[in-house]
Amino acid sequence: MLDNILMGFATAATLTNLSYCFAGVFLGTLIGVLPGLGSLAAISLLLPVTFYLEPTTALITLGGIYYGAEYGGSIASILLNLPGTPSAAVTCLDGNPMAKQGRAGVALFITAIASFVGGSLGIVALMAFGPAIAKIGLGFGPEDYFALMLLGLVAAVTVGTGSVIRSLIMVVLGLLLGTVGTDVTSGDFRYTFGFLELRDGVSLVGLAMGLFGIAEVASSITGSNARSVKHKVDMRSMLPTRKDMRATGGPILRGSSIGGFLGALPGAGTVIAAFLSYAVELRVARDRSIFGKGAIQGIAGPESANNAAAQTAFIPTLTIGIPGSATMSIMLGALMIHGISPGPLLMTDHPEVFWGLIASFWIGNLFLLVLNIPLIGIWVRVLQFPYKFIYPVVIALICIGVFSMRTSVFDVGIVVIFGALGYLMQRVGYSPATLILGFVLGPMLEENLRRAMLLARGDAIRILTDPLAGSVLALSALLLIWAMIGGVRNIIRKQRNTSDVVGEA
Repeated sequence: MLDNILMGFATAATLTNLSYCFAGVFLGTLIGVLPGLGSLAAISLLLPVTFYLEPTTALITLGGIYYGAEYGGSIASILLNLPGTPSAAVTCLDGNPMAKQGRAGVALFITAIASFVGGSLGIVALMAFGPAIAKIGLGFGPEDYFALMLLGLVAAVTVGTGSVIRSLIMVVLGLLLGTVGTDVTSGDFRYTFGFLELRDGVSLVGLAMGLFGIAEVASSITGSNARSVKHKVDMRSMLPTRKDMRATGGPILRGSSIGGFLGALPGAGTVIAAFLSYAVELRVARDRSIFGKGAIQGIAGPESANNAAAQTAFIPTLTIGIPGSATMSIMLGALMIHGISPGPLLMTDHPEVFWGLIASFWIGNLFLLVLNIPLIGIWVRVLQFPYKFIYPVVIALICIGVFSMRTSVFDVGIVVIFGALGYLMQRVGYSPATLILGFVLGPMLEENLRRAMLLARGDAIRILTDPLAGSVLALSALLLIWAMIGGVRNIIRKQRNTSDVVGEA
């Protein structure tokens, strides 16, 4: 392996490959900042440029665009409460409150460090455990995926810092929205109400942009969420305190582990990794009340998970030829365009491509760190522009980004509808994060459950008796019981406080 690693760095460190790696990282970050575009749109737009490059150089460029866009999506999330990518939606929850408190520089600095550490640990997993993890993921049955998706939804109920009932309502609403579109099994249209634009379902980008972007603009205009942040921007103000560093160490390691594992599973991806990491941090935190109000753990965990998953997503794509996401499907197509067949023989038939690509990940993540830390001051200065000049640009970027995904004016209307819904949710205290996670996990949950029931011939007991699926379902049940016990304790505590107040009166 050491020889392969050295060969990979020798391949990636050529002047041509270094130049294209830097260009890919820079363009990916730039496009990731723009609301609604993200890595999928970035790679789709720039894929034709790589047709005339050498296979290794082309893949290094596309890889840089991919994880550069994943990092760039967090910048708009922190500064403007606009998730540049779907996986960055969870960063809005605590990143934007930190920006409003005058700590945008710290938030972006921690994001850069967490992204670098998460990406680096993801690369280590890709190098050391790639084939083994791919084999484990390939051995998962539909009942195992169903159990994992259900665990994700149960964890989603704990994401909201308020009422568990409210979080549950949001998850169910997300599940209902996820059923819109074409039924995978029968091919029938469900809940499209005659709109052909809904045959592929509700646009995830439109949903996220509406709930976070338009709702944020509306709240700022009405004065309920005013932004008036004035603070100096220098290196000292960007550096986190010792307390911040102590608070981020554990979340970064936990997030990297979660993202490294989930990224290697086909269909899981960066979105689930980021949200599940946030749910874990909320569970292990001593004081949950700080989440949603600028908790630095709510940035460090999801950002490290997001970038670790972005690296390990290459495991099933390269080693067994199964793309774990739509973005990985484009990467798979790029391999085939250049005459390279992904699979177990890739490492032996084209070792310079495989190990050169992996070595470029280290270099690209270093480029991200070196490139973005000096730019933090520039990003933070965006906050000092009067908001009345910013929000028309924000709305225009949202509309352009959503329209460019499917060239559909209908999707722009979807953004407006969910923007109004998001504004109402902000007013009454409901969390949009749980709705989005229910929307993402719902279709996969349904699809895998139906497959599992078909294989079990309708016998649900076979799913419960499966070793892995049964264990994960038992863990989900324990989490529900834990949440119920916590809810009962809160009710009893409130009743006791009320009784004490009445007694004193």
